[in-house]
Amino acid sequence: MEWTDEGIVLGARSHGETGAVVDLLTRAHGRHLGYVHGARSKRLAPVVQPGNTVSASWRARLDEQMGTYTLEGVTLRSGALMASRLALYGLATMSALLRHLPERDPHPGLYAAADALVTHLDDPELSPRLFVAFELVLLADLGFGLDLGRCAVTGTSEDLVYVSPRTGRAVSRDAGAPYAERLLPLPAFLGARDDGEDPTPEEIAQGFALTGFFLERHVFAPQNIPAPPERTRLLAVATNQTG
Repeated sequence: MEWTDEGIVLGARSHGETGAVVDLLTRAHGRHLGYVHGARSKRLAPVVQPGNTVSASWRARLDEQMGTYTLEGVTLRSGALMASRLALYGLATMSALLRHLPERDPHPGLYAAADALVTHLDDPELSPRLFVAFELVLLADLGFGLDLGRCAVTGTSEDLVYVSPRTGRAVSRDAGAPYAERLLPLPAFLGARDDGEDPTPEEIAQGFALTGFFLERHVFAPQNIPAPPERTRLLAVATNQTG
């Protein structure tokens, strides 16, 4: 069994004297583990750092085996990411969330979202909104997608400002007004009202609250685990709540 694919390094766990088990999110083969010989060598140690994009060749005698990777660096961005708290918290949160994916299940759309996110993780203008968009794609790929394009009550695509916590569907201002206290805010940058303007810190917080609500319901609570603590720190940095 053998294939070659592009992947984002999510983590590496030392194994043996010089090797490591490397966790990749690959474009066509999903989240996939493989053993890398000499991963802690001077040549490969900089390559297997989280956040890097690599070309990975995987080989095993049988498909169900872990197999081995041969890795070549494509974009080595880990050094730049380590210099940014926003990027470090974002990378740790992204990696933790992606580990909820079933192994070896292809998710090309999610890979594209993760690739866009990791490329801009240290950009304070783009990173927060890209992270919320990434979490929406993750929810959809896990089978819990939100419908933010039309009002669940009227069918309109105009003035959508709420989301139903029960159905995950958008609700217009007029239709939701009587129940506003029970609905989740839908920030403009996520819906049909997106005008291309940079979201405010309040809107970023609303976006994280929206995806966080459904991640808690569908991912964390059923497994009786907490959300990644780095996600709270990421939100604080993204909304300038901490120096």
